[in-house]
Amino acid sequence: MDDINLHYRFLNWRRRIREIREVRAVRYQERYKRMLKNGDTLSYQGNSDEVGCYVAPRPLSKGNCYFEVTIMDTGVRGTIAVGLVPQHYKLDHQPGWLPHSIAYHADDGKLYNGNPVGQQFGPKCNRGDRIGCGIYADTSDAGLVTVFFTKNGKEVGSVVVPVAPDGLFPAIGMHSLGEEVRLDLQAEWGSEEEDSVMMVDSHEDEWARLYDVRVSGTLLEYVGKGKSIMDVGLAQARQPLTTRSHYFEVEIVDPGEKCYIALGLARRDYPKNRHPGWSRGSVAYHADDGKIFHGSGVGDQFGPRCFEGDIMGCGIMFPRDYVLDYEDEMDDWDAADVRPKQGRVENLLYLNDEDEEEGDDPEQEHEGRKVMVFFTRNGKIIGRREVVVPAGGFYPTIGMLSSGEKVKVDLHPLSG
Repeated sequence: MDDINLHYRFLNWRRRIREIREVRAVRYQERYKRMLKNGDTLSYQGNSDEVGCYVAPRPLSKGNCYFEVTIMDTGVRGTIAVGLVPQHYKLDHQPGWLPHSIAYHADDGKLYNGNPVGQQFGPKCNRGDRIGCGIYADTSDAGLVTVFFTKNGKEVGSVVVPVAPDGLFPAIGMHSLGEEVRLDLQAEWGSEEEDSVMMVDSHEDEWARLYDVRVSGTLLEYVGKGKSIMDVGLAQARQPLTTRSHYFEVEIVDPGEKCYIALGLARRDYPKNRHPGWSRGSVAYHADDGKIFHGSGVGDQFGPRCFEGDIMGCGIMFPRDYVLDYEDEMDDWDAADVRPKQGRVENLLYLNDEDEEEGDDPEQEHEGRKVMVFFTRNGKIIGRREVVVPAGGFYPTIGMLSSGEKVKVDLHPLSG
């Protein structure tokens, strides 16, 4: 009899172990709806009328208290949310909309704390930006914890929230076609990173326009897809070159796959999907072929090709009596509409010679305001080109087009 009882006790023990394992398997299982997950990439698969949501398999904890999301594509509306939710959060709602959830929304920069009405919290986020979310585990007390959010490694703000019994789970929401993010559930956050980021983000204000380019201090990194001619990454400085600051340099840190790196000058409303030099109102030296492009998709042989470690420079030789008439406009970026004019359909790859002669050419409108633009390689002038300054001035502009490209920029190499 004792042997029979022992046998049944053993079978019951095995059954309980199996049930516990099944419960744990269900508990630690990621959940998502209207999303496609491919490795660490999440993309929206709905019809833009319904929310897609992802919930990570494990909650944040003292040993794993932070995660990050990199925006690969903002899609139609950029309605991407990053935050924390209870384990069984409804997947047809954006994180932050329902009670016991909180999220930072990229499209409006608002914080949603258990309410479909958000409060202004931080800056909007675009393609290439990293949104982070974490908890200060040492602040957990009486069912409350401090949740903080970051943008590109810099803390945006924090808020104290109640903790659900099962913890707070990383969550991502999307709500429009084309939205795509890369998720890093093992991202780290620490005081050393915060200190370095304080220096890094001090340079972000130097750039007025960033498309598919991420700024890390003086480093610019291409974060676009790099699959077609439309995937140009563009960085344009906030201030144009002037008689007081007439030169800038770029060091090729990583040539990437193709070294499709271009350095030059462009008008303020330059198209974001065009390499510098390809369209009117611009001139640029291209590293991959050593050609100069001046308002045309067809370049002229100009100098040597550039590789990793090379320093490319660009400047203007202003005449002694040159007078700037656009300095008052230099701080009006936020009020200006920098989108290119929609005059007619153009060949998106190259503009031919006939296109350059027709239409509203900014250079033709200002004949006589000519300057000499020069380019350097590793400190030596390799050539010059006489150009007409467009209305509003010439802005330092950098283009990239292949995966892995990184450059280090010095917008004021002669200032000290």
